[in-house]
Amino acid sequence: MTLVVTGRDTAAAFGSGDVDVLATPRLVALCEQATVLAIAATLAEDETAVGVRVELDHLRPSYVGATVTAHATLADIDGKRLRFDVEAHEGEKPIAHGVVVRVVVERARYTPNVDRG
Repeated sequence: MTLVVTGRDTAAAFGSGDVDVLATPRLVALCEQATVLAIAATLAEDETAVGVRVELDHLRPSYVGATVTAHATLADIDGKRLRFDVEAHEGEKPIAHGVVVRVVVERARYTPNVDRG
């Protein structure tokens, strides 16, 4: 997943700080998007995966206009629990690394107005 940092992606815009650099919550979302993309073709139509744990080290700032790319590698499968190693770079510079855990669930459980029996 790739993001060009805009004013909407900054810590000041997210309320997670008061500077105009990539907000950590936005970086977490980018890494989660990479995990979703990594497994999209492998899930059944009635399945999705929800995030249950994120551990991310945000190493350096990325300023408005920077291009940030996040990669996710499926590192472990334990039943329906999937652990991904994630990393983000701005060009060649690493800006974050960590772990995202997702759990495969039935999509209907998370759809409003569905009879759950």
